[in-house]
Amino acid sequence: MPDSVASLIRRASKQLSVRGIETAALDARLLLQASAGLTHTDIVAEPDLILAPEVVDKFWTLMERRSAFEPVSRILGVREFYGRDFKITPAVLDPRADTETLIGVGLALAKGKETFRFLDLGTGSGAIAVTLLAELPIARGVATDVSGEALAVAKANAVTHGVADRLSLLKADWYGGVAGNFDLIVSNPPYIPAGEIEGLGPEVRDYDPDLALAGGADGLAAYRRIAAGAQRFLAPSGHVLVEVGATQAQAVNAIFAEEGFVPAGQFRDLGGHARALSFNLPR
Repeated sequence: MPDSVASLIRRASKQLSVRGIETAALDARLLLQASAGLTHTDIVAEPDLILAPEVVDKFWTLMERRSAFEPVSRILGVREFYGRDFKITPAVLDPRADTETLIGVGLALAKGKETFRFLDLGTGSGAIAVTLLAELPIARGVATDVSGEALAVAKANAVTHGVADRLSLLKADWYGGVAGNFDLIVSNPPYIPAGEIEGLGPEVRDYDPDLALAGGADGLAAYRRIAAGAQRFLAPSGHVLVEVGATQAQAVNAIFAEEGFVPAGQFRDLGGHARALSFNLPR
């Protein structure tokens, strides 16, 4: 007897649950929607809908990938971030909800300004830069990345969201080739200590690029580079804003203090961890 939409989701959810995947039901639904070209509303409205055999085959092919811990966003090539869909590829980090903390802070820093110029270091998919530009019509941005493949993804996302004319993309190792001053220097840098990468869950370890994860022996190498160069590019009253690992706030504060910066704010993610730190220069 052919499977209905509802029975396919039940079977797939059970398969993923056995693998220890906590979002089993959601993942199964999203993959079925993608396979069949259905919406969530379609599935709720027609749980007894019978799908064509080729659609079912496609669904189970995608399910095999999810069962091997490939994230749904990787399978579909799209990740939702701050209410928008972003293209992702193996060349870029899969944007996380924690990083939306940076967006909220960036928007607050831009409030009341007539112009706002920012520098996004290590842009990856462009999620931070494109979101700031989409939310701030007054803003213009420069985004750097050492990976040309990542920059191509960022460009595609900028075009999709209609902000490409306000974003300059630069292939650079942090500040290489950057010119001018910025109201905000923002970054979600790699911050996983080298010795901890192997112990990460397979959804991160096996699918996020090493360039976006590996932060050197202690996980702090990128912060040293960012802090060391920031004074040259920061406008008067400008801020540096970085994402940090859940236990790194104290160490990152110390790195920026050594370069003459003072803390301007510590911001928590939805899990209650110190996720974003801002700094400025003494006035």
